[in-house]
Amino acid sequence: MAEITTLGFDADDTLWHNERVFRLTEDRFADLLADYTEKSQLSERLLAAERRNVLHYGYGVKGFTLSMIETAIEVTDRRVPADVIAEILEAGREMMKHPVEPLPHVEDTLKTVKGDYKLVLITKGDLFDQERKVTASGLDIHFDAIEIVSEKTDATYATLFSRHGSGPAQALMIGNSLKSDIVPALNAGAYGAHVPYDMTWALEEAVEPIGHERFFRLDNIGKVPQLLARLS
Repeated sequence: MAEITTLGFDADDTLWHNERVFRLTEDRFADLLADYTEKSQLSERLLAAERRNVLHYGYGVKGFTLSMIETAIEVTDRRVPADVIAEILEAGREMMKHPVEPLPHVEDTLKTVKGDYKLVLITKGDLFDQERKVTASGLDIHFDAIEIVSEKTDATYATLFSRHGSGPAQALMIGNSLKSDIVPALNAGAYGAHVPYDMTWALEEAVEPIGHERFFRLDNIGKVPQLLARLS
């Protein structure tokens, strides 16, 4: 039987809505560039820019905004009007001010498990924006530790679960991204509970590790207490 002492929780699209804000902004971006290219082609060019730029700008709204500007320059052959650039910048600012809406079952689940386990919020992205969302969510009061990292790797989970708990072997990571939340946590020796969100950014897609003895797939985050009961 497992002796789990530490629970790691992803933030974006695990605790609150996030990807849909990016999708709405991308729709707005497509409208701005409609005279220059089809939406599907624009999406491909934007994704390619994001893929290139994530190594330079990291994850989050700022990198996304810069990628939109770069894409706009490319698809217009450097003729993008200044007012379109201004609209893109405004869209980015609006994303940074967007209300943070916790997902169903999140607060009840955190209240249920708090006290029995050490709770660690592990999120990646722009420090300023992630801090804003954590505070705006009102969920920060439930966590024993909050870690905002530039990338989630095997070493990230090994380090954080050792820093804030008894090591990855006695930790469960809960999140919506197989690539960032689950696979590297499993590689570090932790348990992983995948809670899918209804949309996934292409750069976060990965093969589900079916058959891994420490991998679990949950319909929603409200099933976490039941999983813990099964593992104890």
